[in-house]
Amino acid sequence: MYLTIDLIILNLSIVTILLITQLENVLNYRDMSLFMLHGSLSWVITYSIYSYKSLYIHNYFSNRVKRINNRIVIFIIVSFLLAQLFLPRTSSRLFLLEYTALFYICKLIVYFFIYRFLKYLRAKGIYMKKAIIIGSNDMSIFLRRIMNSNPVLGYEFVGYITEEPEMYKKDVLGQLNNLEALVKKHQTDILFVTTSTYSDSTRSTELLTTCNKLGVRLRFVPENQYWFKYRKSLESVGSFAILNPLEIPLDDLNLRFLKRIFDIFFSACVILFIISWLFPIIMVLIKLSSKGPVFFRQQRTGINNKTFTCLKFRSMCLNNDSDSKQATKNDSRLTSLGRFLRRSNLDELPQFFNVFLGQMSVVGPRPHMLKHTEEYSEIIENYRVRHYIKPGITGWAQVNGYRGITDELWKMEKRVEYDMVYLENWSLWWDIKIIFMTILGNKTQLNAL
Repeated sequence: MYLTIDLIILNLSIVTILLITQLENVLNYRDMSLFMLHGSLSWVITYSIYSYKSLYIHNYFSNRVKRINNRIVIFIIVSFLLAQLFLPRTSSRLFLLEYTALFYICKLIVYFFIYRFLKYLRAKGIYMKKAIIIGSNDMSIFLRRIMNSNPVLGYEFVGYITEEPEMYKKDVLGQLNNLEALVKKHQTDILFVTTSTYSDSTRSTELLTTCNKLGVRLRFVPENQYWFKYRKSLESVGSFAILNPLEIPLDDLNLRFLKRIFDIFFSACVILFIISWLFPIIMVLIKLSSKGPVFFRQQRTGINNKTFTCLKFRSMCLNNDSDSKQATKNDSRLTSLGRFLRRSNLDELPQFFNVFLGQMSVVGPRPHMLKHTEEYSEIIENYRVRHYIKPGITGWAQVNGYRGITDELWKMEKRVEYDMVYLENWSLWWDIKIIFMTILGNKTQLNAL
């Protein structure tokens, strides 16, 4: 992400200097493209040379400036070397220094605002994952320092959990035997284990089972990281070894970004080409068919157990059972228009706004009402694991026929089973396949909970 931002700033700097110095009068577009290609290639090489220091130890901007300065020096050297190979001998080397100077200034400004913006998000608790560290040792203290010094990681340190009675220590929440209660109390999203006690497979498996039941991610941080003994003299660290005992494809930031781009594009197309003209028609029909709002809003469980407001076109008369009782085939609460909306799945269309806003995905496990989350998480193994990714409008369980009312336990168990298969084997092509199966299949329609 940062490399992309850098390349945008760099190329804008090149074009700006060309315009200011009026070199465009003597350079054609081919020459301009050559400068941009030369600069971009030089920066990519620079980034690969100086990319190993990825985490900051100190939480102040001057630490970031030092890294920027080092990269700029390397960039000047690389760009001048490549200029001997790629640029015409008649091209001005002063021009390279001019756009590098502008690039440096703009980069400092942009990254300062990014730094301040991330700190603002952290202070407000926006897009933050609450983290608890299991262990009370040098590594746990160092890991906390990493979290606090790198707001881009998005972790809010909650406290430590220890194996021994150490309640006198600062920021110790409690002991390991109260893990479940502490996780629920502090609404924790992720646990980091820094103690070697869990190198034993039996204990680590037990802890993973507990985390899956609670819907909390788990990471093991080895104590014997080779750079750890030199931490006092470091300003930043490189590869930080963290073990993920339940790794899924969408833990990869690149794949999450790819899925998000697809969701934005697909939902925008549906909103622009379908909902834009269909919404006024359905709105008028709903208003004419019964009293009440056009939209039905319900709190449901989303990614990382976060609650969000799921949107649907209202298909029922106003009632007090909507948050506790599922709709049945001959439900008396359904309006005549509502029956049609549910059969055609048009009532689900507003959820594309949820997708566009980032609360849902086009494809994923269906979001359930809060009452179901509380009930089924206690009796179905891995139920909350479904919440490790964003919920979807349609999903692998739905296109295999497991949709609608879950009046028997086995129906929800099959949903969870298919959701787990999807979660563990996700690919973008599979999402596209599920969308086509949803549209074209006989039993593969949009889920209508």
